[in-house]
Amino acid sequence: MTNHKPNKLQRIVNKCYQLPRFLQAFALSTVFGRVIKFAGTAGVEVLELKGTRSVLRLKNRKKAQNHIGSVHAAATGLLAESATGFLVGIHLPDNKLPLLKQMQIDYTKRSTGDLTAIATLTDEQIAAMHHEDKGEVTVAVSISDSAGIEPVNAKMTWAWIPKKR
Repeated sequence: MTNHKPNKLQRIVNKCYQLPRFLQAFALSTVFGRVIKFAGTAGVEVLELKGTRSVLRLKNRKKAQNHIGSVHAAATGLLAESATGFLVGIHLPDNKLPLLKQMQIDYTKRSTGDLTAIATLTDEQIAAMHHEDKGEVTVAVSISDSAGIEPVNAKMTWAWIPKKR
C-alpha cells in the first residue's frame, strides 16, 4: 500500500493506537461516538481500524433491539454504514468530503446476539481516493452474529467530492 499523508481522522486514530492496548478500542469508540452521534447513541464499538480493514461491533442491548429481541434492522444498517464510512474516512484526504451514495442490505436470516461488521478496502480503492478529485468506491462489509452466522449481506457505496473552500 502506498503511504499517503495522514488526514485529520487518521491522526486521531493513530493517537488512540499509542495508548495502552486495553484502552485502544475504548478510545476509538469514544472518538467515533462523539463525531457520529447516532452511532454513539446506539453503542457502536470500534474494535479495529487499521490499514485496509475496520472491525466494529454492536451489542444486542435494549436500545438497539427490535420487537423480537434481536438487533434492529436500522441499527444493523448503521453498523454497516459505520464500518465502511469510518474506513473510508481515515483514507480520504482532508480536502475531500465523503458522502454515502448507496446502501445495499439484504437481511437473509434472523440474527442471534451481538453483531460484528468487518469492512475492507483494496489498495486500488485507497489510491483512487487520493488521486481522483471526485469518485466512488463500493465497500464490502461482512456482518456476523454471536453464533458465527452471517445474517446480513451488505455493501455500501461511498462517493467523494472536493470540499468547498
